[in-house]
Amino acid sequence: MLGGSVLWFRHGLRLHDNPSLHDAIEDRKAPFFPVFIFDGESAGTKLVGYNRMRYLLEALDDLDNQFKRHGGRLFMIKGKPTNVIRRLWEEFGIRKLCFEQDCEPVWRARDDSVKAACREIGVSCREHVSHTLWEPDTVIRANGGIPPLTYQMFLHTVATIGDPPRPVPNADLCGVQFGILPECFHEEFTVFDKTPKPEDLGVFLENEDIRMIRWVGGETTALKQMEQRLAVEYATFCRGSYLPTHGNPDLLGPPISLSPALRFGCLSVRRFYWSVQDLFHKVHQGRLAATHFITGQLIWREYFYTMSVNNPNYGQMAGNPICLDIPWKNPEGDELQRWTEGRTGFPFVDAAMRQLRTEGWLHHAVRNTVASFLTRGTLWLSWEHGLNHFLKYLLDADWSVCAGNWMWVSSSAFEALLDSGECACPVRLGQRLDPSGEYVRRYVPELSRMPVQYIYEPWKAPIDVQERADCVIGKNYPAPVVNHIVAAQKNRNAMNKLKRSIHGRLQRDKWLMIVGELRNILQKAPPHCCPSSEEEIRQFMWLSEDNQQSNTA
Repeated sequence: MLGGSVLWFRHGLRLHDNPSLHDAIEDRKAPFFPVFIFDGESAGTKLVGYNRMRYLLEALDDLDNQFKRHGGRLFMIKGKPTNVIRRLWEEFGIRKLCFEQDCEPVWRARDDSVKAACREIGVSCREHVSHTLWEPDTVIRANGGIPPLTYQMFLHTVATIGDPPRPVPNADLCGVQFGILPECFHEEFTVFDKTPKPEDLGVFLENEDIRMIRWVGGETTALKQMEQRLAVEYATFCRGSYLPTHGNPDLLGPPISLSPALRFGCLSVRRFYWSVQDLFHKVHQGRLAATHFITGQLIWREYFYTMSVNNPNYGQMAGNPICLDIPWKNPEGDELQRWTEGRTGFPFVDAAMRQLRTEGWLHHAVRNTVASFLTRGTLWLSWEHGLNHFLKYLLDADWSVCAGNWMWVSSSAFEALLDSGECACPVRLGQRLDPSGEYVRRYVPELSRMPVQYIYEPWKAPIDVQERADCVIGKNYPAPVVNHIVAAQKNRNAMNKLKRSIHGRLQRDKWLMIVGELRNILQKAPPHCCPSSEEEIRQFMWLSEDNQQSNTA
């Protein structure tokens, strides 16, 4: 019985800004076991496509290589966490289990079972907050015990808490005594001698592996990407601007987003946040406000985490107290399949959905377009279909942020959006963001020879033009799945009807409060999140000021 500690990696797949690592190697004389457990849940391995699994495995391989440089290794084990930890205790008498907090409720049953097992065998559980800027429970307590229901309320609450902690220093691994697993572990569990491939875990490519953009997982790459991103931010700050990609996003160039690295914890959100703040202060001797795009996106991430933390049904409509019960229709024919496969007949939507399947990535503006198209904009299908698809294929999709974005865009959890009939038009937004149509040509090769004036509406091209382009609509490329103009108007009418119904209920509820039913209403009426301003809606949805054209395609 040698004692020792275990660092259980889940999302925080890095060595920098890792308070759990500091805690785990505090006793340099005791053996140290860094472990990742494939349990069908950790790091989102339950609903996972090939790109997401490959990114995760590359991140684990990077950790393994870093530990090897210090005489250890990352133990990658397939099994049940409680069983693995109990066996480590039985073999070594481990005294401490350290891990980064996974605040989302989807991980609570897993963590509760591990904590209960540790209490039973006398192992100390040490949970540290470093995946979020602020601990969600702290934000909720500061807001009077309930989550802030608007983004502005969230900003006000965290302002009362104060700045998020700065990252902790890098841990010194020199002199750490790395443990070695006995042979019995290899007999009882699947212990990978080297980092597995997705195929080893039952995840396979669905189509030919053709990617224009190659995302690489791991802390080493993430830190390099952050330095490149900071250089972009620095140049932008020096020009007196704060939004380097918001006005004119580059849909074809190498992405500068760090969201996949943040989602898997290959990059510390605290490290990135404070690097940007310090850079801004260096240029302007001031503070970058939460309303500016780069910090705003990080704080939106915090907001969605906080909204989900005590709501296990946050990722679905049923039983979700912040989600409006919009009567979405059931999929008709193959329309849902056509959306997921990129065969809707709307080139901008199809390019995006194919990019998602092949590369695991979409620009924020494009995500809003395909989400609006699936839900209130065109097909009138539940956002739950989109969430499940994104959770499988999108590299940076974590449960809270992804579900929050889907509820927002579909008007399901932001009631004030029912006052807006505007949607991201699958034709006009493509024309504005990529006038040349090169984005479509890259991901929808059937349209590579279509003249630019028809690239976003190929069904309008004369038949001789279609034939010269080797793209006859209905043969080489599908006709539109629906008439967008008709569908958009029908959906606006449905939203207006729903709005009148909700407003009517609110007026009724006010009357009931007057006559003494306040307690019952407060118990029964679900709280609804809502945007704080029209400008907030426009920024989030990438709507231009002259968006009267939004549904004229």
